[in-house]
Amino acid sequence: MNADRYTVRVTKEVFIFSCGHFITFAGKNCERLHGHNYRAAVEVDGPLDENAYLFDFIALKDRTQAITAELDHHMLLATRNPFIAVEEVGNGVRVRFEQKEWLFPREDCILLPIENTTAELLARHIASRLLADLQAQHHFTPLALRVEVEENIGQSATYHWKADGSC
Repeated sequence: MNADRYTVRVTKEVFIFSCGHFITFAGKNCERLHGHNYRAAVEVDGPLDENAYLFDFIALKDRTQAITAELDHHMLLATRNPFIAVEEVGNGVRVRFEQKEWLFPREDCILLPIENTTAELLARHIASRLLADLQAQHHFTPLALRVEVEENIGQSATYHWKADGSC
């Protein structure tokens, strides 16, 4: 078996998603509502196939663009944060942190099954969605997948996934 390994990377302007969010930290602190023009980049690793090909750039771009487009121009809310209560009420979403309370239109919110809307966990969320799409739609499981989410120039977080479970 050939031990060569290759990487395909895509990062495009269409991977920019503008979102509102806030995070909690140190248990008792909550940021003010604010937003970022996030940018994603994706890498997949693996061997070449019989065509000297790892994976289709266009398919990787299209799947990543679809996922980031779902997030674009929404308020991102973490549903697994133990300090934040997120409740769908009629056509809205009520969010509470201690004495603070917000009510957002439901259509403007993305409820994410994550603990906090940090760049790290947004990268993990995008990676898990992308991996599921690659497996279901393209019957492709890379040896490794990396998703970087930049929230500002020079300020990013990367999630690493490996097929063998190692870090």
